[in-house]
Amino acid sequence: MLVPGIRERNDTDVAECVKTLAQVHAAGGYPSNWPVDPARWLSPSGMYRAWVCPSDDLGVAGHLLVTRVRGAWPGVTDSHGRAEVGCLFVSPSARGRGVASRLLQQAVLWAGRCRRDLVLEVADHLKTGIALYERMGWRQTETVLSDWAGPDGRRIPLRRYELCYDQT
Repeated sequence: MLVPGIRERNDTDVAECVKTLAQVHAAGGYPSNWPVDPARWLSPSGMYRAWVCPSDDLGVAGHLLVTRVRGAWPGVTDSHGRAEVGCLFVSPSARGRGVASRLLQQAVLWAGRCRRDLVLEVADHLKTGIALYERMGWRQTETVLSDWAGPDGRRIPLRRYELCYDQT
């Protein structure tokens, strides 16, 4: 089952996703550091699923993927039945249309079917994303410093969130 306006990403979508990601990066600094290989960044190892919100006028209006849990999350491993949401972005010209909400709803539907809790990290300066996660019922669990440096050479505060499938 798919949320209206959302579909599974396919291989031919990746080039359009990279174009949209470039617009997002230029407009708002996500991702904080432009990836060396953006197509590969959008297709990480351990990826379970990826979805897009296609648009006739924009190509890809939004994108989201879920992967095995990466990095050091206290008490969180893939064997605990969790997945990590990542690479959520929406074209600047598509913002305010509910694209991010629908993409997150799709991930939540998938997680419920798979009986997986979801986790994610968001840079502390991305206030719009933080507001969206909190509005949709995600619970902040901690704030950590990134293990990578931002454009200014400093580590970035990251907020960690979780959403349990039995809460949805």
